Amino acid sequence: MTTDHLDPAVMSPPADPAENTPAPSARVTLRNTTKTGRRLAVPRPVRRAAGPVGLVLLWFLTSATGVLPESVLASPVDVVGQAVELTRSGELPDAIAASGRRAATGFLIGGTVALALSLLAGLFRLGEDVIDSSMGMFRAIPWVGLIPLFIVWFGIEETPKIALVALGVTYPLYFNIYGGIRSTDSQLVEAARMMGLGKLGLIKYVILPSALPGALVGLRYALSTAWLALVFAEQINADAGLGYLMSNAQQYFRTDVIVLCLVVYALLGLVCDFAVRTLSRRLLTWRANFEGEA
Repeated sequence: MTTDHLDPAVMSPPADPAENTPAPSARVTLRNTTKTGRRLAVPRPVRRAAGPVGLVLLWFLTSATGVLPESVLASPVDVVGQAVELTRSGELPDAIAASGRRAATGFLIGGTVALALSLLAGLFRLGEDVIDSSMGMFRAIPWVGLIPLFIVWFGIEETPKIALVALGVTYPLYFNIYGGIRSTDSQLVEAARMMGLGKLGLIKYVILPSALPGALVGLRYALSTAWLALVFAEQINADAGLGYLMSNAQQYFRTDVIVLCLVVYALLGLVCDFAVRTLSRRLLTWRANFEGEA
C-alpha cells in the first residue's frame, strides 16, 4: 500500500506549542498600555474636589453675569472679602471658637449617654426591653421642636444650646452602636464560648470589634448632626458664635455674612468627617471592605 495519496496536512508533524504563544513584544505593549492608562487616570482627590469647585464656579459665573442678583445671594468674591475682613477683626475666629466649644461639649455629653445606653440595650435583654422601645419613641419627636421646652427648662444661656446638640448626637450614635452589637455573627460568639472565653472576654474580643464599623458610621452621622443642631441652637439668644453672626447679618440683609457662616459650618463638618474616615481606615485594617469599582 502506497502513501502518495495521503493529505500532506495529515502527515505533517504537530505544531510547536510555542507558536501559539503571543510574541514577547505584544505582551510588553499590553503592559505599557495598561500603565499608560493608569497614568492618565484622574486622581481621586481631584475627582472629589470637582463637584464643589464646579458649584463655586457656577455660583461665580451667575453672579458675575447678573443672573443671580446680589440682593438674592452675594457673590463668592464678596463672601471671601468678608471672610478676610472678619478674620482681621477677630470676629470670625472668636465665633468659630465659641461654636466649637458648644459643639464639643454637647457631643461629649450626647456621646457618653449614647454609648452607655447602647451597651446596656445591646448586651442585655433587660436593657433592650427597657431602653430600646423608649429610644425609638423619642426619636420620632423632632429635636428642633424641643427648643421652646428647653428654654423653659434651662433658660436662655448656654445650657439649652448644649442640650440641643447633645440630643441631636445621641440618637444616631445609639442606634448604630446598638445595631452593630446585635449584628455580631452568632457563630463567632459560639466559637468564642467553645474556646473558653468568659463574658468579659466575649465582649472585648468578639462583640465590640464586630460593632466597631457600625459605631464609626454612627460617629460620622453624629458629628454632622452636632453642627446641624448647633445652627438651630445658636439662634437662642446667642451673644457669640457663628449663629450670632448670622442673626445680626439677617437683620441687615447681609447675605455675604450669612453665606460665610454657612460655609464655615460646612467646612467644620467636612473636617470632622475626614477625621472619622481616617480613623476608620486605621481601626478597620483587619476588615476587608468593598471599595467600589474603578
